[in-house]
Amino acid sequence: MSASDWSNLTLQLEESLISALGHYLDNWRRNETAAANALDKTIAEENFWNVIWYLAVMIGMFAFIVVAMLVSTVKSKRGEHSNDPYHQYIKEDWTAQLQQSDVISNFAAR
Repeated sequence: MSASDWSNLTLQLEESLISALGHYLDNWRRNETAAANALDKTIAEENFWNVIWYLAVMIGMFAFIVVAMLVSTVKSKRGEHSNDPYHQYIKEDWTAQLQQSDVISNFAAR
């Protein structure tokens, strides 16, 4: 074989590989595009507005329950009266401890 035969063989091999690779990539892109189009069609057919409304209602109900619990807790704490026996016990216990600590601190200061 002469040098020109080898160069022709190399050129033919190069052209056939480029053609095969190009054909493969074109088919791959076509398949990928078809899959993407099918997915877009499926997503377009689904109605996501129902999902959005469902989430909005659920979050609203959760927020309402949390606010109701906070308001009821604040109102129950505000409803405590100072003449409640348990409240009086705590008040007297704290004032006794404060007076005792004042006596101890005054004694230590002398």
